[in-house]
Amino acid sequence: MSAGKKKSTKAERLRLLQEEEEKRLKEEEEARLKFEKEEQERQEIQRIEREKWHRLEEKDLERRKEEFEELTLLEDCFPEAEKLKQETRALSQWKHYLKCDGSPDPSVAQEMNTFISLWEEETNETFEQVIEKSKVVLSLIKKLKLILLETPSCDLGDRMVAQHQGSILRLQKLLSQKMDVATELLLREASTLADLDSGNMEKIIQDENVTLYVWANLKKNPRYRSVKFSGTQIGFEIPKILATSDVALRLLHTRYDHVTPLFPTAVPGEERAPIVEEEFKKEKSTEKALSTEKAVSVEKAVSVEKAVSVEKALSTEKAVSAEKEATSQDEEPELKQDRECSLVPEEEIISEALEYNEVPRISYQEDESAEATKYELEMQLLSEAVSAAQLHLVENTVELPDFHEKEVDLFHFSTLGGVYHLDILALPPQCKPVKGWMLVEIRQEGLQRFTYPPENTDEPDPESAFPPIEVTLEVHENVIFFEDPQVIRWDAEGKLWRTDGISCVIYNREERLVTFNLDTLGPVTLIQDAHINMPYQSWELRPLGVNRVLITVTTLFTELQIHIKESLCMLASIKLRSQEHLSHLEGKWMRPAPFIMALKEAGLNIFPTVYSHFYVVISNKVPMVEMKAYRQMALLSSAFAFKWSKWNMSCNSSRVVFRVKEGLAEEAEEHLWALLMFSGDRAQLLKIREDSEVFSEALKEETEFHSTLYHMAKDFASPEAMEKVRHSDCQFIDSVCHMLLSIRVLSFS
Repeated sequence: MSAGKKKSTKAERLRLLQEEEEKRLKEEEEARLKFEKEEQERQEIQRIEREKWHRLEEKDLERRKEEFEELTLLEDCFPEAEKLKQETRALSQWKHYLKCDGSPDPSVAQEMNTFISLWEEETNETFEQVIEKSKVVLSLIKKLKLILLETPSCDLGDRMVAQHQGSILRLQKLLSQKMDVATELLLREASTLADLDSGNMEKIIQDENVTLYVWANLKKNPRYRSVKFSGTQIGFEIPKILATSDVALRLLHTRYDHVTPLFPTAVPGEERAPIVEEEFKKEKSTEKALSTEKAVSVEKAVSVEKAVSVEKALSTEKAVSAEKEATSQDEEPELKQDRECSLVPEEEIISEALEYNEVPRISYQEDESAEATKYELEMQLLSEAVSAAQLHLVENTVELPDFHEKEVDLFHFSTLGGVYHLDILALPPQCKPVKGWMLVEIRQEGLQRFTYPPENTDEPDPESAFPPIEVTLEVHENVIFFEDPQVIRWDAEGKLWRTDGISCVIYNREERLVTFNLDTLGPVTLIQDAHINMPYQSWELRPLGVNRVLITVTTLFTELQIHIKESLCMLASIKLRSQEHLSHLEGKWMRPAPFIMALKEAGLNIFPTVYSHFYVVISNKVPMVEMKAYRQMALLSSAFAFKWSKWNMSCNSSRVVFRVKEGLAEEAEEHLWALLMFSGDRAQLLKIREDSEVFSEALKEETEFHSTLYHMAKDFASPEAMEKVRHSDCQFIDSVCHMLLSIRVLSFS
């Protein structure tokens, strides 16, 4: 029995092993057949996809030329907008000439020279008179800066750029000199203005651009070491040597910055600084010749004024009527003044007027054909110039300039809130009453600085004898600091801002006061990281109506909403840490260039420069692709909404990805957002969604790809939306494009 059981058990094991082997072989065969079937199906799907892709590519190639031609016609709005800007500038200069209010035209060198010379000849101006005149000077400087910002380089030329920069430098220098002279006049009367309690003189003079704090040490009381200006917490803690010296302390807070060089470091390839210096030196020496030239040009202008036809004036007026209507109620007087700046020389306006009124000497058909050819050539050249300027806005430089040790990198940081000029002044001789007369000694050297600490001293421990001076300043209310501001000082010898020589910095955010110790007094200012709001966390471009859009940019610290209407921009709202914040810029309509300048000055910098990629981790895109995307987004912005996508960082630098939907659709319907990928010459909808886990460039089912965003949008848009797009105003499209190019949402998000 036991032997039989053993045999049966052994036979059973062999049978089971055989069955398992057969089962394994069968499963392997089934798996092989299944794999072959799946592989065949996969290859068949790939073949079908390749054929489908090939058909789509052939279809795209067939219509590519036609689509690009249609896009070119649509993009004619950009040179048309620039043409309108040129006409507006010409009209502004002509209006300024006819106005004859005595103010100089900042674009005309001889008028600026005359204005500066006449002001140089004025003497014994009080500080109140100087700051009143400074309003005109600051307005001229602002207009000149806007001319340099807004006018294409092809319209200006290096010589004109140098002329305007030279005028800015002369105005800044003269304004500083005038304030020094006025301060000296004020200090001569210090004894007559002395405070009854302390016996020292204290004076505060202010307007919207300048605040002057002056304290004169008349009593020289060694125990009077704390200088606080009445009604404020601004002041100094001075050492004993100053408390016992004939000195005055001056704090001149200018809301503007005339200390920082206009162009700290030229962009590689641009060598304008030598030209500026040359022009600056030549202007005074050539003033007489320029004045004579001006007299001749004015005489010519008067003789031509009657020849300018009413029709020409009306046609030019029509070009800017939309802008005037939009800004007539919203824009402030200062912004209206800015629009008076112009770039076209008087001789050019006169020649245009003469050409317009010249009696035709050829047949009407030949004249019309010649004019049409001339216009086409002009618009073609203008289109190329505009495209080159737009491309420059999204280009990144490849090399960062070198900086000295302790020098502030002004490409990394930006100065905010103006400049605080801190000075220890030698007290000038005081007025003395003698037999009914006031006698005063006037020194030829003018206002003198008191050197502290002294250059040569016999003190064994100079640091104890000449300790740092404690200074308390107030931060300007219109400036936003997202982090505690840094204090820097101006090195007059090296012509640069430095971080050394400053210690014990304390910032009181609630009272907006900054206190610090300074080794020696001089100009100081506050800085903030220029890229503190970069990269952006998200962005959205949403249409609000005909020729109106809202751009929302969300950063780590703030959310900005920019309203664009026709050719103007406005800060619609600002949130700081999810809380509404009132800004002095809200509700003020401005052209794009002054609007960007105003946001930067307020600390709301969302505008990268050619150096910004050195300081921010970005999704760097090919400049040409980025520029084409912004131009075509602007074309569609009247009827389509665009939004940030996380997949933009997943694709390579030659492609951009963003969300798009028709602006007429309800906002609540999130599923209407489609993902669109664009490479400059191909646009396609993606199969993935924003909440997908893996990025894929697969084409969305039942869609095609096109050569432009415009034709891609036509595939899913309503007729009403495309009608809105075709009837958008050229200046509106140009403004939206300029803002997108300046913010660079596709690279810095």
